[in-house]
Amino acid sequence: MFEDVYLWIKALHVIAVIAWMAGMLYLPRLFVYHCEAEIGSKQSETFKVMERRLLKAIINPAMIVTWLAGLYLAWSGHWFSFGWLHVKLAMVLAMSGVHGFFSRWVKDFAADRRSRTQKFYRIINEVPTILMIIIVVMVIVKPF
Repeated sequence: MFEDVYLWIKALHVIAVIAWMAGMLYLPRLFVYHCEAEIGSKQSETFKVMERRLLKAIINPAMIVTWLAGLYLAWSGHWFSFGWLHVKLAMVLAMSGVHGFFSRWVKDFAADRRSRTQKFYRIINEVPTILMIIIVVMVIVKPF
């Protein structure tokens, strides 16, 4: 019974991670395009709706489920004493911090505050990818 629950929670965790990462990779791309749109234009207003819905309906719930399921898996698998999990948790904390910045920038765009360039958002778009690579290596390879 425990093993069945563990596997279902693991599947839920992977699904939530995929949804979270999809949003974390797409949202800064929207920021790039939003920078190009004229303030007050129909296009700018459409980006505001897209950014808000992506954050509220997909990214935020996916992050919460990722954390809850992941902590359950780490606890039930007795992984907390392993170094690879410490690195993974540090990277997931960093990803959560990036998520926080993205949330703030959605609010800034909603208020027509644009203090950053397209280039900034193009570069920032790579941060979740780098964190994801480190996280996946820690989980799959478990180097220490």
